[in-house]
Amino acid sequence: MGTKNNNALFFTCSLIEYIGRSIKRTRREVTDYLGKDRIKRIYGYADVFHCDPIEKTADEFMEEAHMTEGSFDNVKECRYTVPGYWDIGEVYERLIEDIYEDENVLEGVWEVYHSWIDGQISNYNTDFYYQPRDYIAECYRKGEVL
Repeated sequence: MGTKNNNALFFTCSLIEYIGRSIKRTRREVTDYLGKDRIKRIYGYADVFHCDPIEKTADEFMEEAHMTEGSFDNVKECRYTVPGYWDIGEVYERLIEDIYEDENVLEGVWEVYHSWIDGQISNYNTDFYYQPRDYIAECYRKGEVL
């Protein structure tokens, strides 16, 4: 395990990150707005959605899910170089791949974004998000930053 590269999962997580930044919502809130069915659709058709600019895809889902602006702005609060949304999408993708089997990936998306680690990854003023993937996975398993 750990060497998989699930492009659909990568796109799904990156889109969640992009939307969160766009409307200043926690990534957990974004997944709540999207709901499990939309997340499944994004994941299932990621190869199609990926052909469009991410802004367009994000706008369509934000509109469809009636998302509103929040006040969570981890980008503005970042004192250092802000990681790209693709970079953070990859952190979530790897974590989900490392913890969940392929057939449980969508459950993994829901669980990870609704766990304590979401806030940890979203805090760009720590070095947590760029730690090695096996370390992040172990922290998630243990339920704390080690």
